Amino acid sequence: MSDPVDEVMTLRRGVVRVQQAGAGAPLLFLHGAGGRNWTPLHKALAKSYRVIAPEHPGFGGSPIPPWMNSVGDLAMFYLDLIEHMGLTGVHLAGHSLGGWTAGEIAIRNTSRLASLSLLAPAGVAVEEAPFGDIFLWSTEQATRAQFFNQSLAEKRLAAGGDADAALHNKRTVAHLAWSPRLSNPQLPFWLHRIDRPTLFVWGREDRIVPLACAKAWMDGVSHGKLAVIEDCGHAIHNEKPDEAAAHMLTFLAGAKG
Repeated sequence: MSDPVDEVMTLRRGVVRVQQAGAGAPLLFLHGAGGRNWTPLHKALAKSYRVIAPEHPGFGGSPIPPWMNSVGDLAMFYLDLIEHMGLTGVHLAGHSLGGWTAGEIAIRNTSRLASLSLLAPAGVAVEEAPFGDIFLWSTEQATRAQFFNQSLAEKRLAAGGDADAALHNKRTVAHLAWSPRLSNPQLPFWLHRIDRPTLFVWGREDRIVPLACAKAWMDGVSHGKLAVIEDCGHAIHNEKPDEAAAHMLTFLAGAKG
């Protein structure tokens, strides 16, 4: 499979960088708080689908747009992107912050969607299982919390990264989700509006968005299905990409556009 192609698109509310690879029905994948990257899960999905992976406004060094003050604003931006690209029958997927954004998209408008795949989505908080406070952790603490397998955390820490870009991404997430932390208290009231097949994928050992949050989502999305991956933390797309892909591909094969 070829490497993803990078493109800059101009929308009503600014520009967005988009990576694409694969062919077939469109699969729009929204990234989490750490920023955009082309993961093993993307590669696996692109063998069967046209995977479209945008970078959220305010990430990757781009300035936070003046119109973007909530994840709901980000959801509206992506509805514009879907329309701009002329996409229909979209399989919408997202991890963490991206999963939350996908949920916000779907409560607004599902007319161009075929399905949702939400990987450990933030957005819906439960008192008995609070989110990990990513804003207070050090880089090492945050990295270790991503993984059940700490050897993967060690590799990530040894590889380092762009500290300035990571700080900028963190600032954008704080702008969107500082208070209340990583959630929208109104979202649970509108989850019943999600009328497309929905899959939730969670790592059993998630220390950032605990598995207990799945029930709160599924109480609203009554037709949702849950796939739990054992010995896996929050970074599902990097820690257990093959298992995540298997769950998603089986689910997507039965989801009609």
